[in-house]
Amino acid sequence: MQVFVQIGKDNSFMNILNIYEEAGICREVFEYCTSVEEKLKERFDEIDKTAEYNQLKVIHAMQKNKVSDVHFASTSGYGYNDIGRDTLEKVYADVFHTESAIVRPQIVCGTHALALALSANLRPGDELISISGKPYDTLEEVIGIRPSRGSLKEYGITYKQVELLQDGSFDKEGIKNAISDNTKMMAIQRSKGYLTRKTLSVNEIGDIIKFVKSINSNIIIMVDNCYGEFVEIIEPSDFGADMTVGSLIKNPGGGLAPIGGYIAGTKECIENVSYRLTAPGLGQEVGASLGVIQSFFQGFFMAPTVTAGALKGAIFAANIYEKLGYKVVPDGKEPRYDIIQAIEFGTPEGLIEFCKGIQAAAPVDSYVTPEPWDMPGYDAKVIMAAGAFVQGSSIELSADGPLKPPYSAYFQGGLTWNHAKYGIMMSLQKLVNAGIVKL
Repeated sequence: MQVFVQIGKDNSFMNILNIYEEAGICREVFEYCTSVEEKLKERFDEIDKTAEYNQLKVIHAMQKNKVSDVHFASTSGYGYNDIGRDTLEKVYADVFHTESAIVRPQIVCGTHALALALSANLRPGDELISISGKPYDTLEEVIGIRPSRGSLKEYGITYKQVELLQDGSFDKEGIKNAISDNTKMMAIQRSKGYLTRKTLSVNEIGDIIKFVKSINSNIIIMVDNCYGEFVEIIEPSDFGADMTVGSLIKNPGGGLAPIGGYIAGTKECIENVSYRLTAPGLGQEVGASLGVIQSFFQGFFMAPTVTAGALKGAIFAANIYEKLGYKVVPDGKEPRYDIIQAIEFGTPEGLIEFCKGIQAAAPVDSYVTPEPWDMPGYDAKVIMAAGAFVQGSSIELSADGPLKPPYSAYFQGGLTWNHAKYGIMMSLQKLVNAGIVKL
């Protein structure tokens, strides 16, 4: 198979295989991956249309709030009258169609944002129910499923969880039966985390929000939106989620935000969050932007396009490995509701080699070999590949997975489609080199 690109004013052509061979990809892997890519063009066109819609949605919100270069100025100290910070939060609220939002560098990660949303709106004696089954590993200690200092359990907040049904849908009967007089909040995790269940669509989340509110309209619905922003043209907040929560080093930061998290929701919920983030009586009035506000604005502007590239990478990975006989979740043809692709290797060696390939394709620390380690917040050793400009950023090309059966790799990110493509090709190259995959 010959693939050419035109270069130079003299209309000369170069076989693109040459540059891939220089980058460590053999002809066999290149031709196999190229044949898969050619069949995905129609699917990729649909993703580009979604990105176009979401791009205009973000631009409109920025125009409505009269974003100007004065909003990019750094503030320090208390951060009183930080108009850039305040305007950014209005932009987020408009994009997510909520009453309010809090977007801060003081929120250090997605887990922190979720912990804030929970602890700020729950009180001793209240009950929290997860209605999408087991939450992501790092929330287990926040809730108190695994004992930890400062957990919700230590503050007298009780917890239940309702598993999803076998087909991955919500168990309405189970949810209805779980509700008690003390039920204050229900949590929904949109993405799969370290599970091989399907990701929940916004429409599915909207349907269950309507169902819960019909039983008790006072129950607060919090949605962990990590990895899902801008994958669809709608968000959980469009269907009445009281809080939609995420990390800025995932989709909405567009690869430019160096830290941060957001919570968009009702005025009351966000006020409570602000008092927990800072202090009672201070709330959103304080919190300097510390020189990162321009990257927050620009990253949010870039987010729809960056998310589209990552989404193409996930679909490409699914089709590459499904064709090789591996179980992939979602499969190669399913609709997509987040940027994560799970691939079950069945052996630790397969997971490790896959992650080595993702690391080797990185622009940063490509020479580093990832090794499994005892990462805080997890109950098993985890291997992580992330040669990123922002440490730990999972909107950048990255992969990780716990060293336990079924030895699934969770691949996500890629600031551009071309980089995501190269990462997947390199992961396959490593598996071929190790004799785990034969083409």
